[in-house]
Amino acid sequence: MEVLCDLSVCSAGGRRKPMRRLKVLEALREALQQEMEQDPSIFIIGEDVRIGGGFAVCKGLAERFGEERVLDTPISEIGFTGLAIGSAMSGMRPVVEYQFGDFVFCAMDQIVNEAAKLRYMSAGQVKVPITFRLPVGANRRGAQHAQCSESIFMNVPGLHIVTPSNPYDAKGLLISAIRSDNPVLFYEHKLLYGYSGEESSGALWTEVPEDTYELPFGKAALRREGNHVTLVSNLLMLHRSLIAAQQLEKEEEISVEVIDPRTLVPLDVTTIAKSAGKTGCLVVVEECQPTGSWGSEVIASVCEHLKGTIRVKRIGTPPTPIPYTTCLENYVIPDVERIKRGIREITRE
Repeated sequence: MEVLCDLSVCSAGGRRKPMRRLKVLEALREALQQEMEQDPSIFIIGEDVRIGGGFAVCKGLAERFGEERVLDTPISEIGFTGLAIGSAMSGMRPVVEYQFGDFVFCAMDQIVNEAAKLRYMSAGQVKVPITFRLPVGANRRGAQHAQCSESIFMNVPGLHIVTPSNPYDAKGLLISAIRSDNPVLFYEHKLLYGYSGEESSGALWTEVPEDTYELPFGKAALRREGNHVTLVSNLLMLHRSLIAAQQLEKEEEISVEVIDPRTLVPLDVTTIAKSAGKTGCLVVVEECQPTGSWGSEVIASVCEHLKGTIRVKRIGTPPTPIPYTTCLENYVIPDVERIKRGIREITRE
């Protein structure tokens, strides 16, 4: 388990120098660029990726690597997903970008029945080294462009699920995903693309190294230490949880320990259970709907691990499609005040 905090970099002479800051989208782009430079088998495929994709992550890559390695496709997720899976089976390492994560549902058969199962069905003879990049989360675009599907795919053996919350993790985890011989669903929250570590609670200020580096799957990060409540969250909700934790510490002396799982499959149950055993309370904050969600799985796994009684609470989106209207979207997506209210309730039980 790592603790990420406000870091500084010192030169050999002891003088402090400014940290190298990248936005999440810049960190993702750098990971793609560096991996494509060192491995000619890597290519990008998706809608409008030659002009940067839906959120400019791929901007400039077509000019750098050519149109044979940055492939624009028709609006046919079922088609280009199948093509990418076939190329992965043949020795390539495709990175598939869905313009919106919701569109992955068009390719469910390819991902669930092919990519996730082929290595097992071939007794390991066939590898499927493919990375699916999914922009997710509510951002004023309505019910068909706002869903978080992590929980749905957690029930599919054979898939790795990655959820970076900051630029440092975004680069290291994407490199690990591209180098993996297994299919990886790589979730990127749309409202975090511009995040550089200077906003939010400041708890995720960290240098993004220029060199390539990998972050291991299945290793959670301790974002904030505390004694009264363990809170587990990821993506955008992690930032709101950190703000809520800081405010509760200042206003009511409630000490909240915040853990970022980083990856949901594999899941670092040991780290979360150790913290929950210390505090006796476990709160999960997610943008998914709690019924059958990854947060529910965290709670169930921790309770099994501890073999004892702890107080638990789920905070998520109500069972409704995400509204288009701004005021209604704000109402259903967990915010800082709702997270604080949930933490207060569990500490008073």
